[in-house]
Amino acid sequence: MADMGKNNTDDDALDRIIASGDARAFSVFGRAQALHQDGSDSNADGDQLDREERRALRRVAGLSTELDDVTEVEYRQLRLENVVLIGVYPQGSADDAENSLRELSALSETAGAVVLDGLLQRRPHPDPSTYLGRGKAEELRDIVRSLNADTVIADTELAPSQRRALEDVVKVKVIDRTAVILDIFSQHAQSREGKAQVELAQLEYLLPRLRGWGESMSRQAGGQVGGAGAGMGSRGPGETKIELDRRRIHTRMARLRKQIKGFGPAREAKRANRSRFAVPSVAIVGYTNAGKSSLLNRVTQAGVLVENALFATLDSTTRRTRTDDGREFTFSDTVGFVRNLPHQLVEAFRSTLEEVSYADVIVHVVDAAHPDPASQITTVHDVIGDVGARDIPEIIVFNKTDLINDDQRLLLRGLAPNAVFASARTGAGVDELLETIERMLPHPPVEVALLVPYDRGDVISMLHRRGEVTKIDYREDGTYVEAAVSDEIAAQVTEFAEAR
Repeated sequence: MADMGKNNTDDDALDRIIASGDARAFSVFGRAQALHQDGSDSNADGDQLDREERRALRRVAGLSTELDDVTEVEYRQLRLENVVLIGVYPQGSADDAENSLRELSALSETAGAVVLDGLLQRRPHPDPSTYLGRGKAEELRDIVRSLNADTVIADTELAPSQRRALEDVVKVKVIDRTAVILDIFSQHAQSREGKAQVELAQLEYLLPRLRGWGESMSRQAGGQVGGAGAGMGSRGPGETKIELDRRRIHTRMARLRKQIKGFGPAREAKRANRSRFAVPSVAIVGYTNAGKSSLLNRVTQAGVLVENALFATLDSTTRRTRTDDGREFTFSDTVGFVRNLPHQLVEAFRSTLEEVSYADVIVHVVDAAHPDPASQITTVHDVIGDVGARDIPEIIVFNKTDLINDDQRLLLRGLAPNAVFASARTGAGVDELLETIERMLPHPPVEVALLVPYDRGDVISMLHRRGEVTKIDYREDGTYVEAAVSDEIAAQVTEFAEAR
């Protein structure tokens, strides 16, 4: 979590909380930077001008943004600054809960927050009213006041009633993990499709959480109620402000779904073009911040934005490259995953994730330096299953191996015996990865034997580029070639066919 010095008031607050009741029931763990630094950037990442533009606007520390009226939370733009994280865990899962809270800290930092502290409470189930329980919520209020925090973030998706009840106790804005992830996506989406997908997910999340207050709850008058002498029976049923907002959201969601559907034909046309020319595709998937974009840059020099932040890139990127024997294939980078990924985002980005289901090989990138790589692998496999890609051949790549020692490498080998160990920053293991991809790429189904005249060098070039040449012999009357090609290429070169 973000490293900040504690003053005497902070120490008194922590001592008071720890001294009251069972310390393990409401533990405060130390502050540490959630996003580990992995050294300088690789030259393969290019100039990274997008990253400099993203960093051009920064908040000024010390300026208060405290929310005066917490009832307006759902109608204000999300602004995160000084935050306290909270979580609930059952007996025996403290380590997993702490890893999850540290991940939430990294998410909050990526969204622009300064994380002041993280609190975990041990109880079988979250309190249905205030999430933590009334007494612990009051202790949280004291900590929030002592740290001068303006936001509390829960490490789960809160019910609307839980948010309202907790806000009433702590007197500051309360949001949940889903809201933070949606805010990050809103900041980082660049393409028209990405922005539409994020907005749709935001509206789906907002819809059940709308609430009105004051005059907003009164019905708008209908009929002649405002006129003089209107009399009884003239008041129409009207429409509440919250009903009007819901109707507007439903209308906007319908337009967004239609807009996202409109992007489909262009993507399908590109996919059909690759299929027609028999270009295999490789999809890069993995946990967010595992190094997928860095790996794509290392292999293809794509120059995709690379940043030590969660969900730094959302828009999928596809680049062509070729194997050592000359066969072309495509590399497609996809949006990263995270534990408890909001279902709204999975649905909204389903069209983007379709690239995974159409891939010939999946390269699953795992952060080797992460404290819990097994949970990362499980999370990614769950999302791969959701998009129907479980049967596609998979290569697990443990990235960032320059940050681990031999003991950690041995443990990782136990998780995935056939995995490739690589470092996108140093380039170590990348050649082995490309060799593994080359072995797993599908081979063309049709074997041909051709005698190509020397003035048709374009045919030889096409066979090397789109097929798999197994034998070549330069004869007096032309170039004899044996190759495996697609059905379409075989039909184009029938005039050069020769019996073996």
